[in-house]
Amino acid sequence: MSEPISAEGLCQIDPEIGAFVDSINAGYAKFSPDGEMTIAERRAVAERVREPWRSGGPVMAETRNFELNGLRMRLHRPSNESTLAAMLYIHGGGWALFSVDTHDRLMREYAQRAGIAVIGIDYSLAPEAKFPVALNEIVAAVEALRAQADGLGVDSARMAIGGDSAGANLTVAACLKMRDIGVAPVQAMVLNYGAYAPEHKPSYLRFGEPPHCLTADEMDAFWHDYVDDSSQLSNTLVAPLHAQLHDLPPAFLAIAECDILADCNHELAQKLTAAGNAVEAIEYKGATHSFLEAMSVAALARKALDDQAAWLRKVLAQ
Repeated sequence: MSEPISAEGLCQIDPEIGAFVDSINAGYAKFSPDGEMTIAERRAVAERVREPWRSGGPVMAETRNFELNGLRMRLHRPSNESTLAAMLYIHGGGWALFSVDTHDRLMREYAQRAGIAVIGIDYSLAPEAKFPVALNEIVAAVEALRAQADGLGVDSARMAIGGDSAGANLTVAACLKMRDIGVAPVQAMVLNYGAYAPEHKPSYLRFGEPPHCLTADEMDAFWHDYVDDSSQLSNTLVAPLHAQLHDLPPAFLAIAECDILADCNHELAQKLTAAGNAVEAIEYKGATHSFLEAMSVAALARKALDDQAAWLRKVLAQ
């Protein structure tokens, strides 16, 4: 397991990842109107900025949109095999932005590379839906997907949950809640540069300002909007870094070196390991927050996806 870089050290952003970050930032500057935006306007801009990055990529044998418990879902199947292992993927966006559309290519990349079905969920977003609404929706979705597995062509006994940033937070929190209420566990967690606790770590000082992809002020605002009041920030289903982490599924953590959340991710990996869980944690040198979305231009993102796909094939084959 890699160690956090020193507080004095600064990483060199991978040039291909840097081009992606520059494009994202230029898109926000172009499409964002002057002055304060409503949450609806912020979401619309985010969808537009991400549009070039969700296009192209693998062609699926089947893509199906459906509704589950009143939420929009999207199923990607890379082959016509009758039954596939599956991953429920939870998009990031600070619990407030993004959708199965912004993350469509990422989900298709996982499906193609790992040979599994990938199911995206449009969970309810903050600030309109505060904790624990989205978390409860994720747990209910796992149970409902298992119940409908035959109709979806997936194996209910070979299921992972994955997510990036806020989606990684919801992944760990969902697995904690499932453990504690007696729901059968999934077989794997895929955790990409997750937000696991609100306090600032040293990596906030290193990477909390532009040109990095996520600033400290943005992350603080996301935490604020996710909860009803600050007292909830100590709830371990909000901040799973501080939970009792025993008896959780095997986890793969993709840690971006040049990310304000890097130290929090390293700490989670260490705590998961200390609690007796199987953990694969890789720090991707030169990567920023959200770097996996750059797979169309960045070899580093493609390498991370290949690493995760190989791990998923191994874990879900058991």
